[in-house]
Amino acid sequence: MNNTSAAEVSLSQIVAARARLAGAIRNTPCQESAELSELTGSRIFCKHEFLQRTGSFKERGARNALAQLSPDQRQRGVIAASAGNHALGLAWHGRLLQVPVTVVMPRFAPLVKVARCKQFGARVILHGDTFEECRQEAARLAEEGQLAYVHPFDDFHVIAGQGTVAFEILEQVPDADAVIIPVGGGGLLAGMATVLHALKPSLQIIGVEPANAACFAMGLSAGKPCSCAHALHCCGWISCG
Repeated sequence: MNNTSAAEVSLSQIVAARARLAGAIRNTPCQESAELSELTGSRIFCKHEFLQRTGSFKERGARNALAQLSPDQRQRGVIAASAGNHALGLAWHGRLLQVPVTVVMPRFAPLVKVARCKQFGARVILHGDTFEECRQEAARLAEEGQLAYVHPFDDFHVIAGQGTVAFEILEQVPDADAVIIPVGGGGLLAGMATVLHALKPSLQIIGVEPANAACFAMGLSAGKPCSCAHALHCCGWISCG
């Protein structure tokens, strides 16, 4: 699909995504962490997106994208490049919506995630040692098989789906004065920031990424998207260079 950029996603489109996801995505709790609150001297709340069926927020964008396929696209199926969580979200919701799903995963993808994608009925192709190599192969297969390509973060519907997390946070912690958001490809940050800035402009929005995979910070400095070499660190799931 990969049909637009983050700059084109509006609040109304994320509102529509939330309605579309009702009943299909869990409204996860946002609970105070006693340990983090004591450590920082502030009240720290954690949004438990790991309680989604496949263990991450990526389900939101995947479901929103799948729900808007044309009848022909639903029949032909979709394809994506992913190291794990986006692939799992597509595989699970593709199964529920009866949409054939193919995922291209790097050879370093966790075996448990590869196995779960297969368990959910997805066709899994292991290819390449970087996300870019996976993306190129997925794009080639999409064109070859006339499949809808669902980018894990640079996609209008995916960004809108991820942004729905922000509505829940504002409802669950209405007096929050800052929200800290992990940054990998930037889809979650783009969607959530759209909602948070529109509904509570005073809120501080903080994006966090690994120092040795700081593609977003590099892009802000350069004024355009940047890539960086794949780096190993404790937060591999947000390394999308």
